[in-house]
Amino acid sequence: MRQLLLIASLAALAACNNNTAPADAESEATADVAAASTPATAPAMAADGKDPVGKFRITTSDGRVVEEEVKADGTYVSTADGKTVETGRWVQKSPTTYCYTKTGETAEQCNTESVDAKGVWTTTGPDGKTATVVRLGA
Repeated sequence: MRQLLLIASLAALAACNNNTAPADAESEATADVAAASTPATAPAMAADGKDPVGKFRITTSDGRVVEEEVKADGTYVSTADGKTVETGRWVQKSPTTYCYTKTGETAEQCNTESVDAKGVWTTTGPDGKTATVVRLGA
């Protein structure tokens, strides 16, 4: 009877000594280290290879000139003749894809952008119209 009690006690102690918590803690620690050592995805650059945030002069194919301030908070303001003509939100998805959503609209519009061999930066809207872009102050 004493042996049975001793065996039962040892079985109970063995059951209480479950090592799942340290293993879970170890896997959490490993995941934390992996997350900390994984570099954050770098934000996409503009077509000119620089930060997309800044001020730009945009000349449309029909000669209209607009200055656009693209802000770090994800908003933009377009002005013509010193007056605000458009505002909205923007995202640079890649150096060749600049997307925006005008204030009051829900549809995102994306432009295809490139810089040619002569250094001329162009942006082409979904409607096929092309404009020239010049970065200001940089």
